[in-house]
Amino acid sequence: MTAATYPTRWRPPPAFFGTRRRYWIFTGCVILYFAWSLSTLNVDVNRMLAGFPRALDIFARMVPPDFSKGQLLVKGMLESVQMAFAATLIGAVLAVPLGIAAARNMAPRPVYLAARGFIVLNRTFHEIIIAIFFVKLFGFGAVAGLLTLALSSWTFCGKMLAEDIENVRMGQIEAVRATGAGFAQTIVYSVVPQVLSRTVGVLIYRLDANVRHSTVIGIVGAGGIGQTLSASFSRYDYDFAAAILLCIAALVALGEWFSDWVRRKLR
Repeated sequence: MTAATYPTRWRPPPAFFGTRRRYWIFTGCVILYFAWSLSTLNVDVNRMLAGFPRALDIFARMVPPDFSKGQLLVKGMLESVQMAFAATLIGAVLAVPLGIAAARNMAPRPVYLAARGFIVLNRTFHEIIIAIFFVKLFGFGAVAGLLTLALSSWTFCGKMLAEDIENVRMGQIEAVRATGAGFAQTIVYSVVPQVLSRTVGVLIYRLDANVRHSTVIGIVGAGGIGQTLSASFSRYDYDFAAAILLCIAALVALGEWFSDWVRRKLR
């Protein structure tokens, strides 16, 4: 045997490519595509450099934050929190039948395909796009924001629940069915105990996400503190905008602390 047959230095194989040649070919293609993409975007460097002085001016006008409009702040924050809680609850309730229908091991194939198609269709669009659509239908305000977050929570929680149901142990389900239990009894006594803990964690995560999203969709007029923030920027009221941004950061941090506290209690 030659020395080439048994190399003395070990090298890890390139991930996903098999050989180093394929790896470098792929890397070169990515770099070329990145360079081509930048060249087609018509990035104006002078315009970008001119934006830095304006950014410094905006930041200077944000200091100190103006909390004098406390009533408007509190109203917007409460509206965002109310939308987040209500949307999470509505989404959780609607996600149960959707998750069961989208689980391959629970639903007939036509029902499964229809439910999966509904989930994919709804998750195709970002919350901002959905919010714009509901604002056009129901006008500016919290109704559009609530429906946006509820629809997003519905499909997200339904998808996560369906995947959890597909990963349950079939032995428990078959044991319950062997006793003569119906479909509803099988779900309650064999599926729910296996997915309950993870589902609660998903709902807590979705609540945290809805609190953050409720501050964003208001920019397009879907209610909440985001709508107040958009109006303050439109009026060049940057000191009040800084106060709103600080309140949003505090709200998101509070939601993160709450979700972490609930997860610790569930362990």
